[in-house]
Amino acid sequence: MSTKPQLPERPSRAAGGPTALDGLLVIDFTRVVAGPACTQTLADFGARVIKIENPDGGDDTRAYEHAEIGGESAAYLSLNRNKSGIALDLAVPEAREIALDLIRKADVVVENFSSGVMKKFGLDYEAVAPLNARLVYCSISAYGRTGPFASRPGFDPITQAESGFMSLNGFADGPAVRTGPPIVDMATGMSACNAILLALLARDRLGRGQHVEVALFDVAMGMTGFYGMAYLINGENPGRFGNSPSGSPTVGVYEASDGPLYMACANDRLYRRLAVEVLNRPDLITDPKFATRKARSENKELLRAAIAEVFASDTLENWMTKMKLANIPVGYLRTVEEGFNAPEARERARLSRIPHRTARWVPNIEPPITMSLTATVDPMAAPLLGEHTERVMRETLGYDDKRIAALAEKGAFGLGKTPRTD
Repeated sequence: MSTKPQLPERPSRAAGGPTALDGLLVIDFTRVVAGPACTQTLADFGARVIKIENPDGGDDTRAYEHAEIGGESAAYLSLNRNKSGIALDLAVPEAREIALDLIRKADVVVENFSSGVMKKFGLDYEAVAPLNARLVYCSISAYGRTGPFASRPGFDPITQAESGFMSLNGFADGPAVRTGPPIVDMATGMSACNAILLALLARDRLGRGQHVEVALFDVAMGMTGFYGMAYLINGENPGRFGNSPSGSPTVGVYEASDGPLYMACANDRLYRRLAVEVLNRPDLITDPKFATRKARSENKELLRAAIAEVFASDTLENWMTKMKLANIPVGYLRTVEEGFNAPEARERARLSRIPHRTARWVPNIEPPITMSLTATVDPMAAPLLGEHTERVMRETLGYDDKRIAALAEKGAFGLGKTPRTD
């Protein structure tokens, strides 16, 4: 039976403390994963992010099936913390005027629509740059906004497959395997966030904004890392090594008598300590078949079998104790349930709960960045569809009751819909 961790209420940040992105206004046209992951980081550190959604269903992740609470999906909640949410039907001219009014005031625009959508609405960089010379405009796509592949739709697993990244994952005797979590989407969101921050730094120096682009395919190719670089040097197509990079017999999963562990014993110094201090097998050093790194690589199956036999003779906790005393990198091979209930997660305060309008509270996974002076903002759960439309119209754009009512009548906020009131 599953045991969810007890989620504490999140402690508030220091009163009056600054945030890294105080005063930054971000207009967020993104949905699904990469774009929302980018803008959530900006929001976590103090930017005011206004998320614009289609009133007919909103962000696709709202309907994802992993789990839901208070009518909101786990996927949507995990990617849209600390944002204000408004609903605009961009097919309506009056809604596009609202979007332009927001862009005029913005520091940053982020979009990840299919190619040509922002241009169709008159909201592409070339159309809006004359309205706001200091605007940083970030486009996220599968294959870039220019060139012969710009119009191709693409998603995380497609770019994992096409870039070569997927070919590195899995076991040598099995098919290529995509990562479970959408790692290319998440890395693209991080790269987009970096690109925006770089452009903001450049704006301070140059006095003007610019258009920045990040593509999933480019990120996936970059994530082949030293395997990709090795191919460019030696021309050898890298394969799959399962849990042991480069087939190293001293890196990977081993089974104790009562459970698995993951060991990363990746150099000669660590290997000697493993053989003598942990396994009590000095012959694994003196035997010519295992005496050097090259010899161990040539006889890796023999060595792996010898190590596996020793590990199988004792319990997981005894091996963990011995390996930690020898200062050898080792970890438990945990499920999500075990990881989220682990002492590391608890001691590092990675999990909490935060208020939510329909669910009372929702779980929260803390951002993985800690800053001593400019801490994250007190988290606010992802907005309901159109939750802050009226507040944004009034407070950000200065629209009065009459104008908001007229826009609602025109269908700017969705056919037959009026803005939510907080």
